[in-house]
Amino acid sequence: MKKLFIYYSNTGSGDLVAEYLKDKGLDTRKVIRKKKLPKSFFWQIMCGGFLAMTKHKDKIVDFDYNIDEYDEIIIGSPIWCGTISSPINTVLANIKLDNKKVSFVLYAGGGEAPDAVQRLNTEFKAEQIIVLKEPKKYPEELAKLNVL
Repeated sequence: MKKLFIYYSNTGSGDLVAEYLKDKGLDTRKVIRKKKLPKSFFWQIMCGGFLAMTKHKDKIVDFDYNIDEYDEIIIGSPIWCGTISSPINTVLANIKLDNKKVSFVLYAGGGEAPDAVQRLNTEFKAEQIIVLKEPKKYPEELAKLNVL
């Protein structure tokens, strides 16, 4: 079974997860926003949170939406204002997940993301949803990924 991890990372947590999964044999594809978030962490939270809350779809750089060769797709996203990030909204709006096993890995500062989990359970038939609390700060959280 061939697996692909599609992810967005603003602070590096997603990159850490991607490296961990790559070492486990998964292919990875990073989503990159065309327009960068502000440099100030405060304004990143304000802008990113607003975009996520409104389910905004960002313009992203040259992303390959073709996933035909994969049996399982794992989507990785930071949690912004209780929901998935706007770059991942773009991917989910443009990718065909029919007949694919789909899982999500969320990285959250608070370690929980009940609103995001509820949305993903409602909108997608996720095989599983794993929430990691700040994997850069708590690398032991990565062990939760061993079920993938």
